[in-house]
Amino acid sequence: MRDAHAIIVAPWITEKTTLLKEGRGVLAFKVDRRANKVEIKRAVEKLFKVKVAWVRTQNVAGKRKRVGRYEGRRSDWKKAYVRLAPGQKPIEYFEAV
Repeated sequence: MRDAHAIIVAPWITEKTTLLKEGRGVLAFKVDRRANKVEIKRAVEKLFKVKVAWVRTQNVAGKRKRVGRYEGRRSDWKKAYVRLAPGQKPIEYFEAV
């Protein structure tokens, strides 16, 4: 198994994911594109010391971007929605803020 820090790239914090976290106990992460659901579950349980009920993943296609007459493309990436088991306290990403 790969390192948990290599699988979980960053928390994905938006208005939608904040509402999911507060209402349903669902967390969102930007994860390595090669990671599967089992690896993501083990990585979250190891890093944050919580129990995970289920994991859902979504492959996000990179957008086309232009700068003047030059066109490029952003990288594709993977997003994971992780639901905590009942009775688990939600993870606080930024406790010092």
